[in-house]
Amino acid sequence: MRILLFGKSGQVGWELQRSLAPLGDLIVLDRNSNDHCGDLCNLEGIGKTVVDLRPDVIVNAAAYTAVDKAEDDSELAGLINAQAPAVLANAARDCGAWLLHYSTDYVFDGSGNTPWRESDSVNPLSVYGKTKLEGEQAIQASGCLHLIFRTSWVYAARGQNFAKTMLRLGQERETLSVIDDQIGAPTGAELLADVTAHAIRTASKRKDVSGLYHLAASRECSWHAYAAYVFEFARQSGIALKLQADALQAIATSQYPTPARRPLNSRLNTEKLRNTFDLQLPAWQLGVTRMLTEIYGK
Repeated sequence: MRILLFGKSGQVGWELQRSLAPLGDLIVLDRNSNDHCGDLCNLEGIGKTVVDLRPDVIVNAAAYTAVDKAEDDSELAGLINAQAPAVLANAARDCGAWLLHYSTDYVFDGSGNTPWRESDSVNPLSVYGKTKLEGEQAIQASGCLHLIFRTSWVYAARGQNFAKTMLRLGQERETLSVIDDQIGAPTGAELLADVTAHAIRTASKRKDVSGLYHLAASRECSWHAYAAYVFEFARQSGIALKLQADALQAIATSQYPTPARRPLNSRLNTEKLRNTFDLQLPAWQLGVTRMLTEIYGK
């Protein structure tokens, strides 16, 4: 099996290099690759890369993820999140390859408190969410064999993430305010990569699994509860904090305005994924603890 990975240097792409390597001949690219074009801004170039390499599986882990910046940079966000996946999907169809692609809970408007199913109506609140939805729709319309994984609150030990930011602020400030009315599941890039590899094994034998799935760690929390969990880890691990134990304040989203609107309900129902691929998804706390231990030790 020949697997072509776009976005090798990102959080998910980095983990995918590990999880996909045992499956076959893995070719990894990013926007700085020289031998073949891996820059999603170059639509003609990435199309030619697929034609030249004729992979069995294309995994697109590249995306425009600067949610607030996208509000003023919609053209670039649309190019990377919508037009490039469309090119990859058409190329995948033409060469008979599978396309694996990652999307987001931001395709929903965050109303209610019930976990979103794949069949629920979409209504993105932001440019980022709209462009990611357009990418999904282009892939589905192409007719290629595909697996689209919507996920939420992605983190990894590599690069910046919410937990690292919280710990830095906790070492600098005596009080801290964190949003408590956005609910979701922190999901590790490592989990995404491992599930992707498992799904590819299944898909190589069953074309009927082609489709859209929700993939996130189990259980749920607010950003405030996530931060509290991180600080408790820090205290138990002997990491010095300036933040007092009772000084983590909960605030509403309305008290922390941002250029892009965030959905309040980011819960994802993963039943379809679990049943189709015979999987159990671990609680978010397990992945976060592992990530923190990898970074800071314990």
